[in-house]
Amino acid sequence: MGRLTTHVLDTARGRPAAGLALELAALEPERRVLVAAATNADGRLDAPLLEGGDLRPGRFELVFHAAAYHRAVGVPLADPPFLDEVVVRFAVADADAHYHVPLLLSPWSYTTYRGS
Repeated sequence: MGRLTTHVLDTARGRPAAGLALELAALEPERRVLVAAATNADGRLDAPLLEGGDLRPGRFELVFHAAAYHRAVGVPLADPPFLDEVVVRFAVADADAHYHVPLLLSPWSYTTYRGS
């Protein structure tokens, strides 16, 4: 059974990014938001973004609300902030696989990869 998961680590503070708002959108045939959520104390979601029959091959977009998170935890940001929303576009080819899209985040940089 396939599933799509994520987690966010705040690399500037050395801890999980708790309370970071994010959205998952399908991009085909047109962009539509599928899930809006926020990370828990471990920087993860309490359930997969998609799983089972809800995970289908296609193109997707995760939008992480980075500036709002950093402001909420007291990080001083420029106006406008260097990173406002971090958008990660990716594709699912195998709906039976586990796709894990982590985000390593600071106010000035981010990294992502396909995790396991």
